[in-house]
Amino acid sequence: MLSLPPIDEMERALFTRDSSYDGIFFAAVRTTGVFCRPSCPARKPLTHNVEYFATPREAILAGYRPCKRCHPLNISGTPPLWIQQLVREIEHDPTTRITDTDLRTRGIDPARVRRSFLKHYGMTFQAYCRGQRMGQALTQLREGITLDEVALGNGYGSHSGFREAFTKTFGQSSGKAQMADCIHVGMLRHLFRCAIVPGNTLHLEQACDELSRYFAGLLTHFSVPLVYPGSAFQRAVWDLPRQIPYGTTRSYESLAQDLGRPTASRAVGTANSLNRIAILIPCHRVVNKSGKLGGYGGGLWRKRVLLDLEHDRRTFAVPDCALCSVSVGNLRPTIEIE
Repeated sequence: MLSLPPIDEMERALFTRDSSYDGIFFAAVRTTGVFCRPSCPARKPLTHNVEYFATPREAILAGYRPCKRCHPLNISGTPPLWIQQLVREIEHDPTTRITDTDLRTRGIDPARVRRSFLKHYGMTFQAYCRGQRMGQALTQLREGITLDEVALGNGYGSHSGFREAFTKTFGQSSGKAQMADCIHVGMLRHLFRCAIVPGNTLHLEQACDELSRYFAGLLTHFSVPLVYPGSAFQRAVWDLPRQIPYGTTRSYESLAQDLGRPTASRAVGTANSLNRIAILIPCHRVVNKSGKLGGYGGGLWRKRVLLDLEHDRRTFAVPDCALCSVSVGNLRPTIEIE
């Protein structure tokens, strides 16, 4: 589910031309009918004339055209090859130390590296490297490797330096490593209360595989383990869509009845809209009692596309030529919804 940062954050990024937000949101100017990336060098408009969108498609569907100066349609969600090479190098050996001097020797501007990592990973290159080292260190400490071996093996010349870095990352001392936790993520923006370090896990790989097969019409039930923190009521609501069979829908009212709170259909709808793991928690299968779609954080047309996809795959055989992975963000709306 695509979501926007808070308005004040987007305004700050727009008026300071913060390139790290390029691709995170797009700013459209009502008086010109043009939409731009946040770093666009064009003169900035008055705040009340700006409208924000999560994707270029949303801006285009709202009637705006892309800026000819900053070319917002050219933003790619895939890091360039030189970034991918740096990431592979660090993942292969997290103890590798790549300094600004090393980067310049390779013909890469350190400032460019910093901006690019902020854009694609939400952290600087040095923070990314430190996160990889600390993630490896935590694993080693949990496996019973001594503090001396872990500190020296991860490139720290002293215990104090390692302890300081560990505490900064995990919020507690290395002596409490057995109780420390972290989240391995492919993309940031999570709201868990523990450290975030870059990397990949079997669960992320499973999620990517299952989503690919879902969009190809080859999967009707997700089995990847999920953790979705929230209030007790929110978690109870988010559990229910996972029980709705593929290709079918249920109403907010019926979910409220399942929870033993038949008058709380509006509260159920609100909690449903706060689901952060769209599709894997299929909140798109919850509709109004009348059969109308109701709300959807990713846009009602996406909700319709998902429901149509599931209905069509459930009803008809999928030809081989259609077995391909697609992104909801690249699909056109199929109907107009008031």
